[in-house]
Amino acid sequence: MEIRYINSMDDRNMLSKIYEQSWRKTYRGIIPQNYLDAIPKGHWNKNFDIPGWNTVVCIKDGEYIGTSSFSKSRFDKYPDSGEIISIYLIPEYIGKGYGSKLLEFAIKELKDQRFKDVFLWVLEENFRARKFYENNGFVYDGDYINNKIGGKKLREVKYSYQFT
Repeated sequence: MEIRYINSMDDRNMLSKIYEQSWRKTYRGIIPQNYLDAIPKGHWNKNFDIPGWNTVVCIKDGEYIGTSSFSKSRFDKYPDSGEIISIYLIPEYIGKGYGSKLLEFAIKELKDQRFKDVFLWVLEENFRARKFYENNGFVYDGDYINNKIGGKKLREVKYSYQFT
């Protein structure tokens, strides 16, 4: 297993496929099914080259199995914090430790970039992810944002991690 920064040779469609498959599995019953079913191939391609975002890929046996993006906070309210924007895995690799490896990598990189702490947003109803982040040292800090996906009102809750 290897985690590395993406480069120009990486297939953006394969990276987007990780998101697409993960969303369809992870958000079933949370996000409307018709929205999940309609996610087009390559939907997330544009996200992998956003200036200021760091994106890494997790590769096992030559196959893309996961990806994570992180950056300086996108929110003016948290100017000195690093933000983990996403962590997604091909569904059959969920629960096998690869998510923790991607999370550890992102935290270390943000610490090396000298941020004072790290935060992320997670859908309030995504209890599996919330438990995952809590088991990895993140704490729900009470902040939230409202969002709408597929016509459904959703709340994203903020989890924070303090460097030791």
